[in-house]
Amino acid sequence: MAGKHLKKKENLWILFNGKEYCVGLTSEAQEELGTITFASLPKVGQVYQSGEPLIEVEAEKAVNEFASPLSGTVSSINEKINKDVCVLNDQDEMNAWILSFKDVDPEEFAKL
Repeated sequence: MAGKHLKKKENLWILFNGKEYCVGLTSEAQEELGTITFASLPKVGQVYQSGEPLIEVEAEKAVNEFASPLSGTVSSINEKINKDVCVLNDQDEMNAWILSFKDVDPEEFAKL
C-alpha cells in the first residue's frame, strides 16, 4: 500500500501524506553528492511546473540542481534546513525532506 503514496523521480522522493506532497532527497542522491553544505530553497507560496528548477544543493562532490517532480504550490519548507543543512545528510531519507506541495493534480502524481 505504501508504494502508491511514495514515488521516486530523479533522486527525489515524493510522499503523499493524504493532504500534501512532501519532497526530499533519496539516499542515492545523498551518496552521489557526498556531504551537503548548502541548499537554496524556494519560498512558500511559489508555484512550480513539473521540470522547472526547484532546489539547488551544494555538496562536497558536486553542485546539483533538482527539477520539480510535480506541478504545484509550495506549501511548506523544512525549516531545519535553514538552521542546519546537515539534516539533508540524515541516514533516514525521510528526515531529509525539503518541502511540501499543495494544489497538485493527483493524476500527475499517479503517473510518476
